[in-house]
Amino acid sequence: MSSQVRGGTRWKRFALVMVPSVVATAAVGVGLAQGALAASFAVSGQSFKVRTDKLVGEDFVQYGSVAVGKDLKGNEAAHPVAVSGFSKATISNMCQSVVTPEVPFGIGNVSLQLRAGTNPENPVVATNLYLDVAQLDTDAYFENIDIGVAAGSVGAPGIQPGTEKGVNPNGFAQRAKKATLTDVKQTAWATTAGTFKLSNLSLKLHKGVKECF
Repeated sequence: MSSQVRGGTRWKRFALVMVPSVVATAAVGVGLAQGALAASFAVSGQSFKVRTDKLVGEDFVQYGSVAVGKDLKGNEAAHPVAVSGFSKATISNMCQSVVTPEVPFGIGNVSLQLRAGTNPENPVVATNLYLDVAQLDTDAYFENIDIGVAAGSVGAPGIQPGTEKGVNPNGFAQRAKKATLTDVKQTAWATTAGTFKLSNLSLKLHKGVKECF
């Protein structure tokens, strides 16, 4: 069985029903498929953007949750997220950017931009990759997909003590043996991976706003 979709995630729609959507790189997560727990942490007050030409992931799972942390002023903050996980993923031509606003000493906005996997024959490779996503646009192709699975049956509840507190074991989840995403544009709050190999890594700072999309 396979499914193909294209579109973006809006939180009003997400609150009603989470459509088949997946992500490309960034999250608070845990290796569900491998049964390995990831270290919990409070998310930062800055979301970031990721763009990639293609992501191919195995043992895909997805469910709704809440990532908690602080905003840039130190106040408590919570963000509804679609948590997506893969036991293994390869990512081609990845760009990740985050903008820090109002840096003092007259510097103003500063953008950090990271690129990796620019060689198609040497992509980024991650294992136990989990992503907390707020917005996604992509073309997605699933193999052997189950939509409407209870979150508890994919290991969601209680996996992130202190980090993700909004997982309902009876809530909506989905899973697939394989997911292929192309032309991915994503806004996320965090990324967790057991291993993350960034080939051809390039990291640069830019004054002003310079994002991946």
